[in-house]
Amino acid sequence: MSTIRHHGSNRMSQIVEFPLSGTMVVLAGQVSSDRSLDVAGQTANILERIDALLAEAGTSKNALTHAYIWLKHGTDFDAMNGVWDTWVSPGAAPARACVEAPLADPRLLVEIQVFALKP
Repeated sequence: MSTIRHHGSNRMSQIVEFPLSGTMVVLAGQVSSDRSLDVAGQTANILERIDALLAEAGTSKNALTHAYIWLKHGTDFDAMNGVWDTWVSPGAAPARACVEAPLADPRLLVEIQVFALKP
């Protein structure tokens, strides 16, 4: 059985069905290594880190099932999505939640956690 996505856009899918056999790769929440960047810069930095970690685990953003995003300021939603939308692979948008929340370091503006299948 392959991954099936319903009611999707480039940004996210409302439903993602995936097989239970195989391996699920779960990344810890990722934050920017450069905390002086604005939210778009931090998002780009995080997504680069996510690409590297997924590759290390033997998978990629093409196999995402779901993602959680925490923003320090809800007003940064559009700026973060401007980077996210260009990063997500067409036809492979994960189910996603995005909330405003205080983060562990006041310089952090965004944190992202993703889950992906490993072929």
